[in-house]
Amino acid sequence: MIVLTTPTGDIGSQVLRGLLDSPSDEPVRVVVRDPARLASDVRERVDVVTGSHGDAEVIDGALGGASALFWCVPPDRTAADLVPAYSGFTAPAARAITAHGVGHVVSVSALGRGTPYADRAGLVTASLAMDDLLASTGAAFRALANPTFMDNLLREVDSIRDDGVFTDTGAPDRVRRTVATRDIAATAVELLLDRSWSGSGEVPVLGPEDLSPADMAAIMSDVLGREVTYRRQGYDDLAAAMARFGAAPAFVDGMVDMMRAKDEHGLDFGPPRTSDALHPARPTSFRTWCEDVLRPAVAG
Repeated sequence: MIVLTTPTGDIGSQVLRGLLDSPSDEPVRVVVRDPARLASDVRERVDVVTGSHGDAEVIDGALGGASALFWCVPPDRTAADLVPAYSGFTAPAARAITAHGVGHVVSVSALGRGTPYADRAGLVTASLAMDDLLASTGAAFRALANPTFMDNLLREVDSIRDDGVFTDTGAPDRVRRTVATRDIAATAVELLLDRSWSGSGEVPVLGPEDLSPADMAAIMSDVLGREVTYRRQGYDDLAAAMARFGAAPAFVDGMVDMMRAKDEHGLDFGPPRTSDALHPARPTSFRTWCEDVLRPAVAG
């Protein structure tokens, strides 16, 4: 039995489809607040546990008889403290993993471990502490260590469509690492189905290239057939915008600290990109992602 959290989320939904489309006949159980959000064909093929996977009773019931767990903590923009938002949310699952002897756990996490700024990176720091908690359960554990998601640009579809502009906090010519969420999901599916691995560690999930915002703007312009430009946003402006949309101060600070660590201190550039199995480059280039995902979103 493979147990899946966030089955209607961006990454979780793709993990779920990957598991159901695989040749494996291993049963899948999902933990979901609202089962109605699952597609009808999916509901017919999975065991559904209704509730929050941060609830001790819910996750304890879900992990009975489980061999593997896909773990993803949804961002809580109203959290007053990032530690409870990540490790506190995860603590009931950690206890249940140990109690039920779950053999393998895969979590969605972030790059940055081992870097000088790992303890000053806001949301990333909280995520790494969560991974430490999961690694302490005795299960074989892999954290999917991700850079910035290409799919975050979907939040700016209206601005890209209407104004030809996207924003971020980095310098226009400073290269960054990104990854498509479908590649994160594919990596999770591989780990969940082939559980020959043991011990604890992380798997960096990296797109095949490093690009600056200026590079990304040029690619978007080419794919969309219209000029797209990059506008740099200051950290104070980012904080103010998040606050206007209801984010609590702790979450705002955590986001700003994370972006500063990425932009100014190279947080995402700890592991090398190589062709070996330890740090493989995943297949989706930014151009391919723009063609497959961004262009239909802008057109739609």
